[in-house]
Amino acid sequence: MTNTQALKEKAAHYAVQQLVSGMVVGLGTGSTAECAIRLLAQQIRQGILTDIVGIPSSAAAAHLAHKEGIPLGTLTEYPEIDVTIDGLDEVDPQLNLIKGLGGALLREKIVATFSRRVIVIGEANKRVDRLGTRSPLPVEVIPMALWPITLYLQDLGITVVQRLAQDQKTPFVTDEGNNILDCYFANGIVDPYALELALRSRPGIVENGLFLGIASDVMLASELGVEHLRR
Repeated sequence: MTNTQALKEKAAHYAVQQLVSGMVVGLGTGSTAECAIRLLAQQIRQGILTDIVGIPSSAAAAHLAHKEGIPLGTLTEYPEIDVTIDGLDEVDPQLNLIKGLGGALLREKIVATFSRRVIVIGEANKRVDRLGTRSPLPVEVIPMALWPITLYLQDLGITVVQRLAQDQKTPFVTDEGNNILDCYFANGIVDPYALELALRSRPGIVENGLFLGIASDVMLASELGVEHLRR
């Protein structure tokens, strides 16, 4: 196990300890969230947690949870989620996040929005002073609007790169059939709230990876342990 993987496991273990039997649990997407899904499934198999229902935030999360034996539900059946556990790509001092490098930002934000508590987990090096300095901001775009949205983002002073699939030839396609533009900022995102308004104002942009005021708990693992930050 690599050091990075060990830290992901440590953060996931700390987060899963927050769960109790009978909960409806939002299941995040990405390598860190996968650690939490596997640990949750282990506790269900051992009888430590019972009557758990998982609400997956992506087809990949649903596939893993089903494979691991976690009972799954939908937002139609469970419109209120007790707690969601998900990963993060960046977190700033106000506990605002960038998420979506796994490509599931739209469903992740939906699941998080309908959760009473949102726990995000990761390694301590995901902490930044300003969002957009460590990782790009993903923006999900309807395919027909891809080029005009690219021009719009460039006009905002953003460097835009269309995300490709694993073959590095074809465009990456989200679970909803959309594409992703990864946005890079020379000096980070100066005003995340203003940027989110600018993104939401443009038809063709479905969602963006700014998770502002959404996380209730941030759990960051380092060699020294897990730091638990609360909003």
